Amino acid sequence: MAATAFVVIDLQNDFCPGGALAVSGGNEIIPLINQLISDSDHVIMTQDWHPAGHSSFASSHPGRKAYQSLTMPYGEQTLWPDHCVQGSHGADFHPDLVWEKAELVIRKGYHRNIDSYSAFFENDRTTPTGLAGYLRERGISNITLAGLATDFCVVYSALDAIKLGFGVSVRLDASRGIDLDGSLDAMTSQMREAGVILG
Repeated sequence: MAATAFVVIDLQNDFCPGGALAVSGGNEIIPLINQLISDSDHVIMTQDWHPAGHSSFASSHPGRKAYQSLTMPYGEQTLWPDHCVQGSHGADFHPDLVWEKAELVIRKGYHRNIDSYSAFFENDRTTPTGLAGYLRERGISNITLAGLATDFCVVYSALDAIKLGFGVSVRLDASRGIDLDGSLDAMTSQMREAGVILG
C-alpha cells in the first residue's frame, strides 16, 4: 500500500477564535486533528509566515479594506487583515495542537510581494514550496489534508496535489472554512469535481 502523509494546514493562533483572521470554530477541530496526527505514520504542517507589510495585507494598500480584491501581477488577490506575521504570537501554532510528531513544517507566504494559499505553490501558481519533491523523495504518493481554512488554503493545496498526481483526501470534519461570499460551497464542489475524496 502506498504511503500516506497527513498534512495539517495553518492551525495557527491568528486563524482561531480571538486571532486576527479568525475562522469560526477553528479551535473546535483541534482534538480531532491531534487524534489524526497520532494515528498517522507521516505528518507535515504548513504555517502561514508573512513579513510585516506583506502585499496581501489591506494595510499595505492605502484606501483599501480587508476582504476587498486587488489585481496583483499574478492575478486577483483578496486583501486580508494583518495576520501570521513572522515571529508573532498569531503566527504560532495553536497551543493545544500536539504537533511535535511533524516531520516537516512548510512555511508559506514569506515572499513579500506574493501570497501563498497552497502547500505546494505560491499564488503565482508556478513558484514551488518544495513539498511535492519532499513527498516524492520519501515515496509518499497519497495525502490527507485538514485544517484552516477549507475554502482557501486547504482547497488550493488539494487541487494542486491532484494536478501533481497525488492521491488526495480532505477531512471536512477536521477543517473549517471562512465562507467568503459562498466560497465554501463553491470550493467544495471544485474539490469533488477534481477527484478529491471528501470525508
